[in-house]
Amino acid sequence: MLDRRIFKEIDWTTILLMVVISIIGIIFVHSAIYFQASKYVWKQSAWLVVSLLALLILLVIDYKVLLSFAFPLYILMNIILAGLLIFGKPVANTRSWLVFGPFQFQPSELTKLAVILFLARLFSDYKEDRMSFKAFFLSSAIVGLPFILIALQPDLGTALTLIPVLLGTYILAGLPKKYLVVILIISCLVGFIGWNYGLKDYQKKRIETLLVPDQDPRGAGYQLKQSRIALGSGGLTGKGYHKGTQSQLRFLPARHNDFILAVIGEDLGFLGILAVFLIYFIFLFRLFSAVQVSPDRAGVYIAFLSAMLIGCQFMINIMMIVGLFPITGIPIPFLSYGGSSLLTNFLIAGLVINVKMRRFAYVRF
Repeated sequence: MLDRRIFKEIDWTTILLMVVISIIGIIFVHSAIYFQASKYVWKQSAWLVVSLLALLILLVIDYKVLLSFAFPLYILMNIILAGLLIFGKPVANTRSWLVFGPFQFQPSELTKLAVILFLARLFSDYKEDRMSFKAFFLSSAIVGLPFILIALQPDLGTALTLIPVLLGTYILAGLPKKYLVVILIISCLVGFIGWNYGLKDYQKKRIETLLVPDQDPRGAGYQLKQSRIALGSGGLTGKGYHKGTQSQLRFLPARHNDFILAVIGEDLGFLGILAVFLIYFIFLFRLFSAVQVSPDRAGVYIAFLSAMLIGCQFMINIMMIVGLFPITGIPIPFLSYGGSSLLTNFLIAGLVINVKMRRFAYVRF
């Protein structure tokens, strides 16, 4: 039976911040692709409504119940990812999507939620002060399996977003310094194998462009160059809504998803980006602060790993559009166009709210 008193503890402020950021995203998707915007705007608006409904349903279910289904959900998502490699229909040169008529969904996004729940379940009763080798191996394998399956699609950008979740696990579990050597050796080995046998030529070009930005301004460096032009031309206050030349004249690629922040910078300028950052930082602060009020160890892992995932995606996207990180197709949560991403981010933030609203439910007096 549901305890209605719990629902008085729902963090409506955090939900409102998510909605505000999402609406800002929709507004600037319209600006980014003004001449063909209606289809994209209505689709993203519909996904926002679906995401809100899914969030509310998630809040009804106790996160401890969700944890009991963590392992089956994790297995199911990996089976789907493996199936996509064989039976998936290629969309934009990747086998990342389930296609249902006019609708598409990216299972790799939902896999992030499954990984967070499974790791929280694994460490819910962990009592050691330092991470044991068994825990180190299991947590690495839990993240490593979907990482490999997603990277093989190939979707390296989405695969990389799982790394902050693993790093967050290491931090919470108390990773011994000696394991850093193991991580360094494995990283070098994976990097060597990946560069020589795994990465596509265009992915290598993007990494090379990070080191030498001007070496291929019409090829691999084109997106970065146009992004910088858009940000710089916006100045302090911007050119005005729908008046950004890089987006309106279609010089800026992926302007409605990966580079939506560049569109905001061109339209509203440096002050506009600062305003968006302020809203986002308040939102991230509320996510991270939930760690302190989590009622148990599983809640701590859910809150911290979820905040790490969203926060790191936010930072990586910013670094990507200014040339401090390779262009890997990592969208900015809530702002960028994409229904699968929006739904998943609402659910992941919903996990944090779920934990926070039950912070008194398991206290015994």
